[in-house]
Amino acid sequence: MKRRPAILVLEDGRTFHGEAYGSVGETFGEAVFNTGMTGYQETLTDPSYHRQVVVQTAPHIGNTGVNGEDDESARIWVAGYVVRDPARIGSNWRATGGLEDRLAAEGVVGISGVDTRALTRHLRERGAMRVGISSVEEDPRALLARVRRAPEMVGADLSAEVTTAQPYVVKAEGEHRFTVAALDLGIKRNVPRRLAARGVTTHVLPASSTIDDLLATGADAVFFSPGPGDPATADGPVGLAREVLSRRIPLFGICFGSQILGRALGFGTYKLGYGHRGINQPVLDRATGKVEVTSHNHGFAVEVPGARAGAVVPDQVIETEFGGVQVSHVCLNDNVVEGLRAKDVPAFTVQYHPEAAAGPHDADYLFDRFAELIEGRGLDVNHSEGGKNA
Repeated sequence: MKRRPAILVLEDGRTFHGEAYGSVGETFGEAVFNTGMTGYQETLTDPSYHRQVVVQTAPHIGNTGVNGEDDESARIWVAGYVVRDPARIGSNWRATGGLEDRLAAEGVVGISGVDTRALTRHLRERGAMRVGISSVEEDPRALLARVRRAPEMVGADLSAEVTTAQPYVVKAEGEHRFTVAALDLGIKRNVPRRLAARGVTTHVLPASSTIDDLLATGADAVFFSPGPGDPATADGPVGLAREVLSRRIPLFGICFGSQILGRALGFGTYKLGYGHRGINQPVLDRATGKVEVTSHNHGFAVEVPGARAGAVVPDQVIETEFGGVQVSHVCLNDNVVEGLRAKDVPAFTVQYHPEAAAGPHDADYLFDRFAELIEGRGLDVNHSEGGKNA
C-alpha cells in the first residue's frame, strides 16, 4: 500500500517524517504519549484525549482491528494519532473492521513510520507541547508557524465540548440498590457499567447541571467523571462540588473529577511536565499499603501543601473548610498525588481510572468503596481491601 508522505512538527521545531495514516489532512493539538501495550480502541474513544495528539509507545498498533463493543464513547476524540508500525492486517475474532479505516472514516489525521521511541524521549525531556501533523503540507517551517498559533492546553475549558447534550440513565444490573447522579465532564462508558454491576442506577447529567438537577434524580450519591482540559478553568463544577460537600452527600471523583474535588477543598492544581498516560502506572494505596498497577490519563494534578511532583507527599491530616483531608494514593514513579480522602464529609477521589478498559483491574474495588460509602459504612478499607469484583 503506497502512502502519502506526512510530517509531524513540535512547537520547539523538532520534526519527524513519516507516512499518512488514517485520514489525509492536517491537525493540531497537544502531543502526549500513551505507554499501554493494548487498548488502543479505548484510548482513541476516551473523551479525556480531546484536543490531544496521542503517540503510542507500543511499536505495533492495529493488530486486533476494531469492534463495536470496546468504544468508551460514541466517537473517536483524539486530535491526531502517531504510530510506528501499523498492522497490515487486523486479526481477532471480535473484529468488525480495520483501525485505519475507522480513523479515516472519522476524519482522524495520523502519521505512521515515526520513530516513536525518539519522539517519546523528546517529550519526556522537554514536556508535552503543541504539535501539528500534516499529509498536505510539505514545508515544516510553514506547519510550525501554524502549530505555534494553536491553543495551549493550559487554560483550556473543554468539558462543555465533550459532555452529554441530554441526561440519560444506565440502569442497575439485577437488584437496584442505589441511585447515583454522575456529572459528565467526559465520562467513559465503563464507569456506569461498573456501577451497574454493583446494583447502582446512574443518571448521567450534562456538565452544566446544577445542584437542583442532581437532587431531582433522587440520587443517593454524586459522581464526578474524568474529562479533558485544565481543572483551573472549571469553576462551575468546583462550585457544584462545594454544594455537594456542604450537604454531606456522598461523593466520588475520578481523574478530572478528582482535581475538581481538590479545588473544592481549597487545593490548587498544576500541569505535569508530560503527564501520566498508560495502563501500567504503580500507585500506593496508603490505607492498605498495597501497590496497584493502574490506568492513567491526566496531564494535571492536585497540589496539596508540600506535595508537588517529586516531593515526598505528607501523610498528615490537612485541615480544610470541610474538615480534615488526607492524601490517600500516591504515584510511586514521581510522588504525584493520586487520591484524596475526606475525613469529616463523605467524599473521596482517585486521579486514575478504576474503571479501566482494557485493564488493569487492580483498582476496581474502589467502586465497592463507593457503594460502602453510600451504604453508610464510610471508607472502611477492611471491607473493600480485597477488591470484591462484581
